[in-house]
Amino acid sequence: MSAPASTLAALGPVARRPPRAQAAGVRRSRLSNALFVLPFVLLYAVLVLVPLAQGFWISFHEHDLLSDEHTWIGLENYANLLDDEIFLQVLWNTLRFVLISVPVFVVLSLALALALNRPGRLSAWLRGMFFSASVLSVTIVTLVWRLALMPDRGLVAQLLSHVGLGDVSFLTSETLALPTVAMITVWWIIGLPMMLFLSALQQIPGDVYEAAALDNATRWRTLLSVTLPALKRTVMLVAIIEIIRECQVFPQILLLTAGGPNNSSRSIVQFIYEQAFVQLSLGYATAASQVLFAFLLVGVSFQLWLQRDKRGAAR
Repeated sequence: MSAPASTLAALGPVARRPPRAQAAGVRRSRLSNALFVLPFVLLYAVLVLVPLAQGFWISFHEHDLLSDEHTWIGLENYANLLDDEIFLQVLWNTLRFVLISVPVFVVLSLALALALNRPGRLSAWLRGMFFSASVLSVTIVTLVWRLALMPDRGLVAQLLSHVGLGDVSFLTSETLALPTVAMITVWWIIGLPMMLFLSALQQIPGDVYEAAALDNATRWRTLLSVTLPALKRTVMLVAIIEIIRECQVFPQILLLTAGGPNNSSRSIVQFIYEQAFVQLSLGYATAASQVLFAFLLVGVSFQLWLQRDKRGAAR
């Protein structure tokens, strides 16, 4: 039985269309949506997917950067990487750098966000001060810290001498060089994860904290039961962002230690740069970059797996 004319008129022109016309409208809508995202898809393919595939192909060749000649050698570049002590050292250095810096980034930026998540001029001034360091160029940051860490005459050396400690060679010690660069990196870009945590904290409804106060919950209990559970996704986001960024550490190491002493602070990106633009061995450098890509993929996948596992346990 057909619907009354008054009902069709009330539903509007869409309800009066036949099924074929409605299906055609849906197809036109999907086509228009596809055309809307097509420029982004094309740019993404040209700037990301094509170079990624080309780099993967070059890694199977012996390729000189200054010539177009290349020879297929299969997995020889990857086999040489496994036998290269310097590459294994820089791979371990990069992993150490990530393990040192990423937990500090997450914990310290969360602590700063919790401390500065309050109204007032002092909190606003401190937020701006911490974030302002992240907009400085790497050249300025490394210059300031090289002056501060100068032996005998630097600010750090003078402070250590005042408390009765001897001069410490932070940038020329095989043990301290990489942790020192990690500390400088944290000081430099702690502002971005702090702002992400601040944004997430301000999204938590105030009613939740009022309910916790009515239950006489302490600040520590409120932090563990209310604040931290609400920040799980942000913690995961900050961890993933910092893993990706710190795996690609290069300019501050190059300017502070040049990878020394004795390759103790050399990163995998510096190794790739030197192989490609100093040794001109593009195939070998590209193979190392594919290892870095796999390294990043495994790290991010592990983080996402942990997040999915926690969601499943919560359900």
